[in-house]
Amino acid sequence: MLQFKLVLLGDSSVGKSSIVHRFVKDSFDELRESTIGAAFLAQTIKIKDTETQEDIDIKFEIWDTAGQERYKSLAPMYYRNANAALVVYDLTQKNSLSKAMSWVDELKSKVGDEDLVIYLVGNKLDLCDNVENRGGKEQEEEENKRVVTTQEADSYAKDQGLLFAEISAKTGQGVKEVFQTIGEKLYEIKKPELLAKKNREYGRNSSEAVDINIQRPNTNDPTSCCS
Repeated sequence: MLQFKLVLLGDSSVGKSSIVHRFVKDSFDELRESTIGAAFLAQTIKIKDTETQEDIDIKFEIWDTAGQERYKSLAPMYYRNANAALVVYDLTQKNSLSKAMSWVDELKSKVGDEDLVIYLVGNKLDLCDNVENRGGKEQEEEENKRVVTTQEADSYAKDQGLLFAEISAKTGQGVKEVFQTIGEKLYEIKKPELLAKKNREYGRNSSEAVDINIQRPNTNDPTSCCS
């Protein structure tokens, strides 16, 4: 099993805790109280090695940080040594995207983004004029509360080299896919190191090059790094 540290950052009330609880417990609470300091949760998923078709277990150690300004100074304690970060904004609040952008800047300046997977996530899609979410008459009559366009956020994400998605913690739309994509991306980053370790265990000369496209883990070998 591979373990990765994941941190959620974003303004207060954008729905960070709701996203985590939807992912971990598949639940949603309309009256969830604001996080104080940070909360810790863990969840394991399975991904598939695209070459070997082997199932890989990935455990996320998740730090859900408080969005209030008075807790911002504590954030470095939680994003330090993180493997991935979800930077969350509210699709119905214009200023939350700009605050998300400042979190991205901070992560890149203090942590770097060479091996850090940063996922920009727009939450509360259920309140927007999304065809998939507004099928009934009652939904059609609801006010469209979107103020941040998909194009605006997507353009920024592409410019910064971020992953991007719009989701709804309330309905669950897109939540699992976000974490699944993060797991696949982190495994892709980690795989060369795992293969090199496997080769060393096999007594290979450390100076010998490793062809990750050819040298695949033996799924019948109980010592395989990914078993």
